[in-house]
Amino acid sequence: MHDSSTLTIPQVGDIPRHVAIIMDGNGRWAKQRFMPRVAGHQRGVEALRDSVKACVELGVKYLTVFAFSSENWRRPADEVSFLMTLFLKMLEREISKLHQNNIRLRIIGDRSRFDDKLKQTMQEAESLTANNSALTLTIAANYGGRWDVMQAMQSLLKEKPHLAQTFTEADFQPYLTMNDAPEPDLFIRTGGEQRISNFMLWQLAYTELYFTDTLWPAFDRNELDKAIVSYQKRERRFGRTSEQLEGQPSPGR
Repeated sequence: MHDSSTLTIPQVGDIPRHVAIIMDGNGRWAKQRFMPRVAGHQRGVEALRDSVKACVELGVKYLTVFAFSSENWRRPADEVSFLMTLFLKMLEREISKLHQNNIRLRIIGDRSRFDDKLKQTMQEAESLTANNSALTLTIAANYGGRWDVMQAMQSLLKEKPHLAQTFTEADFQPYLTMNDAPEPDLFIRTGGEQRISNFMLWQLAYTELYFTDTLWPAFDRNELDKAIVSYQKRERRFGRTSEQLEGQPSPGR
């Protein structure tokens, strides 16, 4: 388990250890090109592949992406069906490449609504890559930040009911889905919207936020570099004053 930014001052560096991304704008990218929305989702998979490669090259150790939220079930049934099929095909096609490149895959979220084939493939992909260390790629699927907090609370109280009135953040944190990763240093949302949209609500407490109008299928290495340059210019105080940081390394360094 990694340190909490509200309990300790996290280690920071020129390159963020953990980048979290809401990959927004697939449908709009396709619409601008008079293509069906599904074409945008297909191109979005390519953009994710490029971002994974870039993160490995840059030295980012954790990349977490929001692929499908618990609210996305409200979308048209045919689009949801396509996304589930695309997710399965992506896992089947990409998992051996991830493994060959020493990338660990994790999938977080409520799996109860996925069919058996998809759940089995998820499990096999995670097992195959469990010991890889170049990068941990976490895909949030049927995930919501509030769900994460609630399931953590339920698990804690089930396992340790005697802590119901006295549990601390340190007691609670191990039950969150991202308990084995540091909190994100940099959050990126593509597509022009400036919202968190129920993504990693607990973990983003002190994360630097970056919003871009670039639609996800068009998000490339150059766009990622822009986000990291923005991050490097931030003064990460974690509750302290600027004066307290004098004499320390430059922000983000």
